Amino acid sequence: MKIVFRLHAVERMFERRINEADVARIIKDGKIIEAYPNDKPYPSYLALGYEEGTEQPIHVVYAVHADERIVITVYRPDPAKWNESFDKRVE
Repeated sequence: MKIVFRLHAVERMFERRINEADVARIIKDGKIIEAYPNDKPYPSYLALGYEEGTEQPIHVVYAVHADERIVITVYRPDPAKWNESFDKRVE
């Protein structure tokens, strides 16, 4: 599996101090909490994982094309918008 980082994702990772290793691990082992099968040009997913060595949740949005995982954006979920497990929206 090859991971491709879009410029927007790299900018957000830098801004939010989220490292590449955490993103790769979340794509590989994280929990998919939402699927967007009709996204264009490729279906995409929202995955939940945690920063290495902490309990800080991280959400990764990525698309799937063949053997590539294309990282679209990465963020730390807002507790006001997610349940306590950060796997379901509350809005």
